[in-house]
Amino acid sequence: MPDHTAPDATPTGRLSRRSLLAASAGAAAAIGAAGLPVLATGTPALANPGNASKLRVEPLIPARNRGIILYSVRDRITAAPDDSGVPYGFERVLARLAEIGYKEIEFAGYTQSTEILGRQITPAEIRKILDDNGLVANGTHASIQPATFQQQLDIAEELGMKNIGTGSDPTSSAYKAEWDAAADIWNELGRQARARGMRLYTHNHDAAYSFLIDRGPRDAQGRQTRSSGIRRLEYFFEITDPRYVFFELDIYWAYVARYKHQKYVNPAGQEVTDLFDPILTVADRTTRFPLFHAKDGDRDTSVPNGYQMTPLGDGDLNFQQFFQTIGERNFHHANWEMDTAPGGADNKGQSLDFAATSYRNMSDLTIYVEK
Repeated sequence: MPDHTAPDATPTGRLSRRSLLAASAGAAAAIGAAGLPVLATGTPALANPGNASKLRVEPLIPARNRGIILYSVRDRITAAPDDSGVPYGFERVLARLAEIGYKEIEFAGYTQSTEILGRQITPAEIRKILDDNGLVANGTHASIQPATFQQQLDIAEELGMKNIGTGSDPTSSAYKAEWDAAADIWNELGRQARARGMRLYTHNHDAAYSFLIDRGPRDAQGRQTRSSGIRRLEYFFEITDPRYVFFELDIYWAYVARYKHQKYVNPAGQEVTDLFDPILTVADRTTRFPLFHAKDGDRDTSVPNGYQMTPLGDGDLNFQQFFQTIGERNFHHANWEMDTAPGGADNKGQSLDFAATSYRNMSDLTIYVEK
């Protein structure tokens, strides 16, 4: 069971041209079969005035838990001073993000142009900027290595983080032995993080939800060549200590995994189709996911990933269904991300404009609760 004594583990045009409530019948059936709440495709409770009087509307993602990873606006964090009028560097960019409404910041590095201060900024100076703007550091994508982990914890502590993580998988291998070895390392590093009041987390791309190679005949190198059907990161869930190892689901990459990784060869040599459901993989262990990347995408089967990244609310991913079904809305923190947000020299303000659009659309996600 998840450890509720971990730091902060307290369970408890606008949004898209697509209907957020248009959950597919197949998805609804799967969720219902798993014994989880199924999001309706309309608002029947409000159709009856007697029911409506017993309900109130609340944000699905509380304002205090709406964040952004600075990778989305990396072009402006790292920009040298210019006369474009677009904010640059930590001081100006973080002030703009706070003005938009964001309350939390996930870091993707701690450096800016040395032209701003005549030297590199320090973590202590970044912390002051956060505090001055009412912002909280909720995580980071750092390099998680045993040799430098205490140094990374020092920086995270200086910035006031309760979570420390990485944008990389614990291993890029498809083989069980490498995931077993990674689990040993992560359990120990997670123990060190917990001792300093933090959670250690890993962030997925699509390959993390491809199938583990752990069965069948061996190749010339002695490696097995077939699969039991378990997915790599889902195996990692089971072999890591839930007190020490946590996860940040990138919702976009999870749906890319659903599109790309559907088939495996079983121990008997037969091809098996198995659809991955991002909602169900979280709902079964929801408090192991303190953080999410709320990244949207347009469905496009002409590209290898099956989706093109968009600002939140402009794509096809059903964030309403996702966050409502996984529950624990006061526990989860959603960080907006769009890898392709920077507009380059021709549109220096694009990433911050997309940040504003995405914040408005994240704020529009609501839930009906009993008074």
